Amino acid sequence: MSLEKKEIVKKTYTEVVTMEKSSCCGPTDCCSGSTVDVFHEDYTQLEGYNADADYGLGCGIPTDSIGLKEGETVVDLGSGAGNDLFVARAQVGETGRLIGVDFTPDMVKKAKENVEKLGYDNFEFVLGDIEDLPLEDNIADVIISNCVLNLVPDKNKAFDQIHRVLKPGGRFSISDIVVTGPLTDNIRNVAQLYAGCISGAIKEDDYLENIRQKGFKDIEVVKRKIYHMADELLNMHVSKEDIAEFRASGVDILSITVQAKK
Repeated sequence: MSLEKKEIVKKTYTEVVTMEKSSCCGPTDCCSGSTVDVFHEDYTQLEGYNADADYGLGCGIPTDSIGLKEGETVVDLGSGAGNDLFVARAQVGETGRLIGVDFTPDMVKKAKENVEKLGYDNFEFVLGDIEDLPLEDNIADVIISNCVLNLVPDKNKAFDQIHRVLKPGGRFSISDIVVTGPLTDNIRNVAQLYAGCISGAIKEDDYLENIRQKGFKDIEVVKRKIYHMADELLNMHVSKEDIAEFRASGVDILSITVQAKK
């Protein structure tokens, strides 16, 4: 996937934080509201929830069943304004260490502002690319990520980095978007949909096989939900013929949460 698409993704998520809008992973007029009921999970009742950090960008709750423990080090890949790490802190406590990595400077800035408001001293937010994490080897007890790896061009590199940064015996919980078969070319090539967490998705089988090949064990998909991509969204980007071809393909788009151990 081209550098140009990376820049489009960065531009999209910069607009999310600087213009107080949402991407197509969450509530947005550009998606006619259709993604709200499918991708974004309700965080408002979770302990540690911080409304200032919630832009509705996720497709799961990766902290939900990974069993975080007091004092653990948690790394969030594509941490945004810190939404999932604030929830994680409620479980790892003051003795835990929380590290967020994001490649959008304005998101990193916003996350740091959110931490400063609360006076927490066990957070770090760093600017970096998931394909080349600016983190030491073997430092994380748990790695989480929420609707981000589908935006990473080289997922092979991403899982290499996850394996490197996790401690032996460490674990990850990743919520992401996958597909059950190949997307039609015109849909996959629409850059706006790529930034909206759809056309960068790969087949679920390939996604899980990539994890296996890195040597992870106890791989389990703990949550799976089918997403119906509404015609209102597609009509903004592709022709009726393209939509018909996509519907005829029978390909499903899924949000999954997958967990594994190093």
